[in-house]
Amino acid sequence: MSIVVQLTEWTQRTFEPLGMWGLFFLAFIESSFFPIPPDILLVIFTLSTPKLWLLLALVCTVGSVLGGIFGYGIGLAGERVILERFFSHSKIDRVHRLFDRFGAWAVFISGFTPIPYKIFTIAAGVFYIDFKKFVVASILGRGLRYFLLAFLVAQFGSVVMDTIAQHEILIIVISIVLLVGGFFLYKNHKKNSSA
Repeated sequence: MSIVVQLTEWTQRTFEPLGMWGLFFLAFIESSFFPIPPDILLVIFTLSTPKLWLLLALVCTVGSVLGGIFGYGIGLAGERVILERFFSHSKIDRVHRLFDRFGAWAVFISGFTPIPYKIFTIAAGVFYIDFKKFVVASILGRGLRYFLLAFLVAQFGSVVMDTIAQHEILIIVISIVLLVGGFFLYKNHKKNSSA
């Protein structure tokens, strides 16, 4: 059994008995340092009580955004040393280039897609991304991800999970293309309207 599978099972055993508090805490720590995302618990809880999907998505989003703010604080306090301790130079440089190019949009994209959000929360503090923009991007990215996931699971159950598992790479690529395309359309529209 792989270390990832073991860690996933341990995460489920540890946090599931805590109910919504477990979901909140897992979402919080995953946004700053923990490797296992809260999606697993969100799906489990939504499957067991579909009527609570809105509340579950809200708990997950709030926990994740607050955890992201904590990650931002870690980056602000520890600067680049923190990133270098946990991530390779190539990953750090890639994230820095994304911040240079997209700013807070990079946070939004990482919040919505399976790209590790925690790298971006810490990096946002390291690279002094505007805090208000960081929070708004986090709320939108994480909120869109968790509310959409909870809604789909509540409506279609495990069929959604099977579809996501079978087409995960394609879904990631399409999501990133749509988000980046939307960003460029927005920038172009903004430039044309101010001209």
